[in-house]
Amino acid sequence: MRIFTIGYEATTMPEFIAALTQADVKRVIDVRALPLSRRPGFSKSPLRAALGEAGIDYVHLKALGTPAEGRAAARAGRHADLERIYAGQLELPEAMAQGAQMLELAQEMPSALLCFEREPAHCHRQLLLDAIAQGAEIVHLYA
Repeated sequence: MRIFTIGYEATTMPEFIAALTQADVKRVIDVRALPLSRRPGFSKSPLRAALGEAGIDYVHLKALGTPAEGRAAARAGRHADLERIYAGQLELPEAMAQGAQMLELAQEMPSALLCFEREPAHCHRQLLLDAIAQGAEIVHLYA
C-alpha cells in the first residue's frame, strides 16, 4: 500500500490541487484536529468544495489530529514533547478506530494525509504513519 502526505504551508490552492492531481491522488484524508486555516481555501468546507471540483474525495478524521498541547509543543519546536503527546492521542479508542479507517480508505484509492506543515518531519502525520502504517510506502508531496 502507498500513502501520500501533503502539507499546505506556503502554498496556494491551485498549487496544492496540481500536486495532488500530478500524483493521481483521489482522496484527501484531513488529519487536523481543527480543520480551520487562516490560509484562504484550506478550512474544511472550502477545501472540500475545491477538492470536489477537482474530482478528489475529502474525509476528515478528527481523532487523528494533534491535541492543543501537542500543537503548542510543535510550534515551540519541542518535537520530543509532540511525540509523547501524540503517542498518547493514538492510544485513545476513537483514534485507534480512525487509524484503522484511515488505512482502509488508503487501500481503497490513492490517498494523501493532509496537515499544515510542509515538512513531514515537523508534523504529526509522520508520527501517525510511523505508528500505524508499517510496511506502507510513504510518499511526501510538496505543492
